[in-house]
Amino acid sequence: MIKSIVITLVNLLFINSLIAQSKIYGTVKGNKNKNLIAASITIVGTYDGTITDSLGKYKITTYEKGQFTVEVKCLGYKTTTQPLYLDNKNVEINFILKEEINELSAVTVTAGSFEAGDKKRTATVLTALDVYTTGGANGDITSAIKTLPGTQQVGEQEGLFVRGGAGYETKQMIDGLVVNNPFFSGAPDIATRGRFSPSLFKGNVFSTGGYSALYGQALSSVLLLESIDMPERSEASASITSVFAGAGFQHLAKNKKSSIGINYGYTNLQPYFSVVKQKQTFSIFPTYQNVEANFRIKTKRNGMIKFYSSFSDGKMGLRTIDIDSVTLKNQFELRNNNWYNIITYKENLGKGWKLNTGISFSTNTDKINNKVIDNNNQPTITGKIYIDSKNFILRTKQELTVLRAVAEKRIKGISVVRFGTEYWFANNEYSFNGFKTNFKDRFTSLFAEADIYLTNNLAFKAGSRFENSSLINKNNISPRLSLAYKLGNKGQMSVAYGTFFQKPELDQIMQYNNTVINTGFNKATHYLINYIKNTSLQTFRVEAFYKKYNNLIKTFPDTTVNGNGYAKGFEIFWRDKKTIKFIDYWISYSYLDTKRDFLNYPSTLQPSFATPHTLSIVTKTFILKWKTGFNLTYNFATGRPYYNIVYNNNLSKYEILDEGKTIDYHNLGFSLNYLPNLGKKNAKTFIVLVASVTNVLNSNQIYSYRYSYNNLNKVAVTPTAKQFYFIGCFLSWGVDKTQDAINNNL
Repeated sequence: MIKSIVITLVNLLFINSLIAQSKIYGTVKGNKNKNLIAASITIVGTYDGTITDSLGKYKITTYEKGQFTVEVKCLGYKTTTQPLYLDNKNVEINFILKEEINELSAVTVTAGSFEAGDKKRTATVLTALDVYTTGGANGDITSAIKTLPGTQQVGEQEGLFVRGGAGYETKQMIDGLVVNNPFFSGAPDIATRGRFSPSLFKGNVFSTGGYSALYGQALSSVLLLESIDMPERSEASASITSVFAGAGFQHLAKNKKSSIGINYGYTNLQPYFSVVKQKQTFSIFPTYQNVEANFRIKTKRNGMIKFYSSFSDGKMGLRTIDIDSVTLKNQFELRNNNWYNIITYKENLGKGWKLNTGISFSTNTDKINNKVIDNNNQPTITGKIYIDSKNFILRTKQELTVLRAVAEKRIKGISVVRFGTEYWFANNEYSFNGFKTNFKDRFTSLFAEADIYLTNNLAFKAGSRFENSSLINKNNISPRLSLAYKLGNKGQMSVAYGTFFQKPELDQIMQYNNTVINTGFNKATHYLINYIKNTSLQTFRVEAFYKKYNNLIKTFPDTTVNGNGYAKGFEIFWRDKKTIKFIDYWISYSYLDTKRDFLNYPSTLQPSFATPHTLSIVTKTFILKWKTGFNLTYNFATGRPYYNIVYNNNLSKYEILDEGKTIDYHNLGFSLNYLPNLGKKNAKTFIVLVASVTNVLNSNQIYSYRYSYNNLNKVAVTPTAKQFYFIGCFLSWGVDKTQDAINNNL
């Protein structure tokens, strides 16, 4: 009897518990009604929960009663909660989760930009190591950048010539501040290398067009260089090569909150030119000295104060056959000194605010003495003005002070807004045969820009700049807009539009009464569309562009901004560290169709610095067994146009007496780096031996042609020597730099 009662009570309790159960069920979806798999659903404060199945469905059975909260989590989406009252009833709750926008998965705007740096996760192209190990680049940033699509292979003058733009239409900036003289001064028809070492920078952005509203005064392109922060540890270094020697020291404080460093370099090309003959005769062999100093301080909020200063002094003199004479020569002498200083301060202000400010000052002085000399190297006067006018003394002094401040505020998720201002004060002094002129410009700009992330797959950047130049007394407003959309795994498309302005070059508009001709800003409108697919080991990129030029300088019949032009084309870039074991290579191809009517062009012409087809192939490998890296770079470009444009007095107009195209450009560069201490334990001195050569195949290279005054003599513009050789030994103490010479992505 008692047993029957107990069984009955147990059965009643079991039945009652079944009746007291609640079931919560439904679906979890994400963007575009996508079923979310393995989303976690829990009743907060209980042990009840589950995950969604392959259809995004879930079901929870609970015995709880009362007021609770249901929480849903899924990787890549924002956590969602909903209140729930349990009263022994079944409840259907369907969730739609919003995508969580984060820096690791969000799309990035890539139209017109190649980026490299430790804080960039996509579009990594050229690092400092890439620059050093690009065959034939000889550690020059510009030479390495020329292997990227959009650039032209111009060898007779310095600068980056990008998408139909002249070299002065590309600006270089360090930590956001424009650099006035990024290249060493040189002689006519001889390109010089950049002033700054790749080791100074932790990242770069090379924009071939459509760049950010935070920067201006570059009609075609900007190269943004971001300086390193703290060194890894204290170190000393020394180098001796076929053309220069140097030494330096970098001290890192024990608390790693500050560092200070100094470097000295001396270059003398006389020993090298004694072995490798040049087509010019040097009266003064190129000699340069350079001193650098820096310090860095971390602030309490993990901000940073950085200072860098560089002073260089150089001289050279050379003699060439005078094109207007059979027996005479031209003697060109140059003395240059340059002093560049920059100090920047960046700080996290809290509550999503950041501040980035800086000031730079540079001064560059060139003293040029040009003479016509006879066979005895004595100055001479012929009585012919077109020859005697080559006797002149020119002194130029360029000073530029730049102040810049940018504030940044994170507004939602990873979306940010930036705004700021720049002020440039330029002072340019000229003295020609004792006649002095001076030009000053106060340039002011205001800018604002927002990066808006709508989803991880869709983002846009919108901004605008206002600029004013006191020299030409003109204003401009330039809008910028770009959009990026992710297409599948690792792929995305970007489009960009913007207007870009630049002051005319001073030598195009200055008059010798301390005034300039009344002109306006040169203008270019950019349209770009690209597709990029990027993984850790491979990058594929294709981009099409169109640029419309307006307000270009015309120097005839009067100096005006009536010039115009266009540039259009497409580019392909492929970098691969995966397919061939231990081989890193990239291929870039550019097609360019461009014409301009500017300066003294009698009609719309293809500029002499532009060619339709350009190709670069770069390969790198490191053989651990041999402790040696091998690097090859092949550059190709179809022939560039050349013109002999002269003024016809009878017709009162400029006309073309001769025109054509140069031979195709070929250049195979090679370099190797040998690390004898690689693998040695407890080595105190770390050594890297480097050797390189340009134009391995000894190809003929003609950049353009020069014409005599009477147009009877035509001389090709060629390199000073067909090949350039370099050997060097680099030593360091305190930091093992040998591993830096190996591309660890191979």
